[in-house]
This record gives sequence, structure tokens and C-alpha cells, in this order.
Amino acid sequence: MTFEEVLPRLKAGEKVIRSGWGGAELYVKLVGTGEHDGKTLNPYFLIDVKGEGYTMFTPTVCDLLAEDWEVIE
Repeated sequence: MTFEEVLPRLKAGEKVIRSGWGGAELYVKLVGTGEHDGKTLNPYFLIDVKGEGYTMFTPTVCDLLAEDWEVIE
């Protein structure tokens, strides 16, 4: 799948991954608006990395153009 195809799935709360990564990356998910210290948090992507936990994720140009995205459980 392309990033354009998985983006609506991310917005619906599903988790995605690129099959081409083949490493410690478990999944990417979209975190919606929230609040922290009384201020609004804008939506952002999180990636779960085995052994490291969550970190913010910003897709690269390669990620945006890739066709190996897949939805996972």
C-alpha cells in the first residue's frame, strides 16, 4: 500500500508498518489532539520500537513514496 492509502487507516486508529523496514520497528500510529501542562497537543505520529518504546515519527520522503505499507493488528 502507499502512504496515501494507509493515511485514512491511521486516522481511523489503525496501526501500520513498512514491510521493507524489517527491523525493530513494530508499528506506527497516529495520536490525536490532547493536552499537556494545560496546553493543546496537536496530532502526531508515534512509532513503537522493540526494546526502546515509543518515539515521535516523521515520515521521510522515502516513507511517503514507498509502496510497502501494510496495516497490522
